[in-house]
Amino acid sequence: MKRRDFSLAATSLGLLPLISPAQAQGQAPKAGSDYAVLDKRAPVDAPAGKVEVIEFFWYSCPHCNAFEPTLEGWARKLPAHVAFRRVPVAFQASFQPQQKLYYALEAMGKVDEYQRRVFNAIHQQRQNLSGDQQIIDWAAANGLDKDKFTEQYKSFSVASKIQRAKQLQDAYQVAGVPSLGIAGRWYVDGEMARSMERALQITDYLVGEARKSA
Repeated sequence: MKRRDFSLAATSLGLLPLISPAQAQGQAPKAGSDYAVLDKRAPVDAPAGKVEVIEFFWYSCPHCNAFEPTLEGWARKLPAHVAFRRVPVAFQASFQPQQKLYYALEAMGKVDEYQRRVFNAIHQQRQNLSGDQQIIDWAAANGLDKDKFTEQYKSFSVASKIQRAKQLQDAYQVAGVPSLGIAGRWYVDGEMARSMERALQITDYLVGEARKSA
């Protein structure tokens, strides 16, 4: 999903042939074509000695929904020196309720349990989760304590995280979602990498580069 029109080219869906891991190892990804190098480093929250990887996403993005199973499989296999987290984007004000949804789930320790359930509700069940009350009602109907969820959803902490998300989105110059930011230094998305699967391969490569220069 591109920032300007909320749609990605077919390449971002992985419809073009992927470069195999062997090819990726034989030919290093190129800065400027396969991934972007930030002019100014983005802020990083990872502990010392760890490389931060961020996935930028939007719950209503069909490409983020399609990418989620692949991303989860990749994240489960990450080495201890990688600190992975998600950042929900807002290309316009109407995205903010879903940002609050994510950060409320995070505050309750429920992201792992509910991330796929939110995607499924929107993309498979065709539920409208675009407004505050719709989201609060959905959370209550899906096993979350309504009062506790609402408290987090409307909290100053969540509002602060949304401001932080905007800063990161701007710092990484996020052009579309899903996309990945690495070590505060590099950015890659499905259009640049020619598929999100290859974007993960490039991310692995850049994590290695970050460790070399640490």
